Amino acid sequence: MPSADLPLTECRTYRPALPLPDGFDDFWSATLNEAPHDGVPVKPRYRRVDCGLTQVRTYDVSVPGYGGRPVHGWLHMPAGATEPLGCVVEFLGYGRGRGLAHEQLMWACAGYAHLVMDTRGQGWSAAGGATTDTDPGAAGTVPGFLTRGIESPETYYYRRVFTDAVRCVEAVRDHPEIDPARVVVTGVSQGGGIALAVSGLVEGLAGVMPDVPFLCNIPRAVRIAGVPPYTEVAAYLRLHRDRTAPVFRTLAYFDAAHHATRATAPALFSVAMMDEICPPSTCFTAYNRYAGPKDVHVYEFNGHEGGAEHHRAQQLVWVRSLFAGPPTGRADPRTPSPP
Repeated sequence: MPSADLPLTECRTYRPALPLPDGFDDFWSATLNEAPHDGVPVKPRYRRVDCGLTQVRTYDVSVPGYGGRPVHGWLHMPAGATEPLGCVVEFLGYGRGRGLAHEQLMWACAGYAHLVMDTRGQGWSAAGGATTDTDPGAAGTVPGFLTRGIESPETYYYRRVFTDAVRCVEAVRDHPEIDPARVVVTGVSQGGGIALAVSGLVEGLAGVMPDVPFLCNIPRAVRIAGVPPYTEVAAYLRLHRDRTAPVFRTLAYFDAAHHATRATAPALFSVAMMDEICPPSTCFTAYNRYAGPKDVHVYEFNGHEGGAEHHRAQQLVWVRSLFAGPPTGRADPRTPSPP
């Protein structure tokens, strides 16, 4: 289907006025500095699972996320590694859960640690997600996740998700087999938006790979996207005609195009010009505002599938170049894995 959005030449320079909400940095600093709900810090837990694989070790992970509540995931590591590993932390697309333990093996097969973070409340199949969302605002007026707790930034769903993501990055940096200076965050669609948010909230990342990112220039996306998930917000506002201004004020704190202005790590973006789910102008809004070194691969005749495995090949090359050279080191790279 031909693109109904801006042409590529205009997208490359598209920098719309996107006002930063009042207290943006203070809001996120306070959120990430909150103590666990019971005041008692909990350490990440790693339980090795037998997937029947001999070349990859897999761990069932539980990380204390927002409010100290557990966020689950899979940690894959190449068998036989003898030095601290670079790590790719992956956030998932809308509605997806972490899936089965043996599913996502590319990064471990390339020689890196790979943490797949479950997205709280998502994962609609029996083998999907393992992380619940029971906080206030977890129930939305409109089906889906985009309007959960949208009445205020404090109760909004993605406040919890972005905090979960930051905690997962912190967890892998503390893992004895992972080099804390060689951590890359990535994701497709929703996962790309989460990765961009993390890029602005966490210092010292080695790289960021937002792939057809969601949650960018949300006001424009809600107004031009004709298919879900952005349509959830439009549906909410059809029901609540007097809430347009406060809803977009809430969403501004979670707009990845704002977080991109705080980023410093190198970034490799992808954008698809016929994407009806994440319109290309919204993805380019984040790319053009991204404050660190950056590059973008454009898939002119693709929809939301983007570059798919073709782009994965580009990412493999890019991450290998980022991680070139010896690891920065741990006290002892032979430290045993957590039980």
